[in-house]
Amino acid sequence: MIRPATPADAAAIAAIWNHYIRETTVTFLPDEKTDADIRATLAADRGLFVHEGPDGVDGFARYFQFRGGAGYRHTCEHTVLLAPGTGGQGAGRALMAAVEDHARAGGVHALFAGVSAENPGAVAFHARIGFAEVARLPEVGRKFGRWIDLVLMQKFL
Repeated sequence: MIRPATPADAAAIAAIWNHYIRETTVTFLPDEKTDADIRATLAADRGLFVHEGPDGVDGFARYFQFRGGAGYRHTCEHTVLLAPGTGGQGAGRALMAAVEDHARAGGVHALFAGVSAENPGAVAFHARIGFAEVARLPEVGRKFGRWIDLVLMQKFL
């Protein structure tokens, strides 16, 4: 089930996000998220949704303005992350549908995904749901002592 996130979901969202921060190059973030960070994200983002599986929250997606300034108010970026071992069951697709519907209703014209080039599964996922690769930015991220390329993908809503 997809629903808007609430402050009560902060610990579950942080646990999912922190796995990727600690263990992977899916995100270039170096510092783990706290419950307070998640509550602040919930207040600041345009939309934050969770997927509830049989054992509770097992995925989330959020979207936020791509860059500062009024000229970018119709362009957003998103994050979608699932708990390890829960992919391939439709939760990511359902979360993205919720993000896209909410963004479209809010007047968003273009949605971006910044995907680590070391995550070909996410590049393929975004392509399957209609995103197109528009740029490959070499060595813009750094994590675990190495430079990582970023794949920028876009979908018009």
